[in-house]
Amino acid sequence: MKIVILDGYTENPGDLNWDSIKAFGDELAVYDRTSLTNIKEVNERIGDAEIVFTNKTPLCRETFESCKNMKYVGVLATGYNVVDVAAAREKGVTVTNIPSYGTDAVGQFAIALLLEVCHHVGHHDKAVHEGRWESCPDFCFWDYPLIELAGKTMGIIGFGRIGQVTGRIAKAMGMKVVAFDEHPSDSGRAVADYVGLQELLAQSDVISLHCPLFPSTEGIINKVNIAKMKNGVILINNSRGPLIVEQDLADALNSGKVYAAGLDVVSSEPIKGDNPLLKAKNCMITPHISWAPKESRQRLMDIAGDNLKQFLEGNTINAVTP
Repeated sequence: MKIVILDGYTENPGDLNWDSIKAFGDELAVYDRTSLTNIKEVNERIGDAEIVFTNKTPLCRETFESCKNMKYVGVLATGYNVVDVAAAREKGVTVTNIPSYGTDAVGQFAIALLLEVCHHVGHHDKAVHEGRWESCPDFCFWDYPLIELAGKTMGIIGFGRIGQVTGRIAKAMGMKVVAFDEHPSDSGRAVADYVGLQELLAQSDVISLHCPLFPSTEGIINKVNIAKMKNGVILINNSRGPLIVEQDLADALNSGKVYAAGLDVVSSEPIKGDNPLLKAKNCMITPHISWAPKESRQRLMDIAGDNLKQFLEGNTINAVTP
């Protein structure tokens, strides 16, 4: 059995191994990257393989029609929008994803973004190394307002596993936590008070996004909803870039309506040079790395191997195709 991994580098840049997947094939081909736009290259690399893994390389209808040996596609991520699931279903190809591997890491990173907004640790470290503290007439200095979070309200939009982890950390720092989710749960109620979206927008000093990208959530942060927020609100997003209308957020940052934003995702990745957020005031952007601690990537790889094992044994799990 032939296994192909189309874009393995971000998952494993060399600090892990592919043994959990290699064990199930006679031949394993691992490509660091495969074109996101050249369907011919995608099809040639898959060839007659029965098992295919992808992270961000799209698998379109043409690929499912051309690569007739494919029986299984493992998405090395939670989101599976890169796969034409309808075409896979029609061709009898099983598609699985990794629904939970980086919950703690992503929640931790959301708080890291928030703390950086509040304290600008990186900036002040750089200032010290540049000699500014040494030449300062006072025993301390700071370039940005420093913000204490205790007593403030964090509103979390999307209160599943990651949202709840983020909420627990915020609560441990003395914050009040409110949440909006279309499917409230008992585990969520143990962390936060559920409120309506409009109430959350009006109450929150910090808003953190942890919802999936659906038609109902795309562009949920827009000029209309921003106008309902407190003046000086802080926005955190390490969920999905298209949850935000980026020009609207840039305008709000530049006007001061939104004090600061900490973002790990944008609408088009890698970010494009004309993204308005690159020039917006108080906007911190990191390159989609919330998920990437080695522990999380190892967990992802282990789950990917188990997904394949269960499929081959006839006990498919984490399937996104019936």
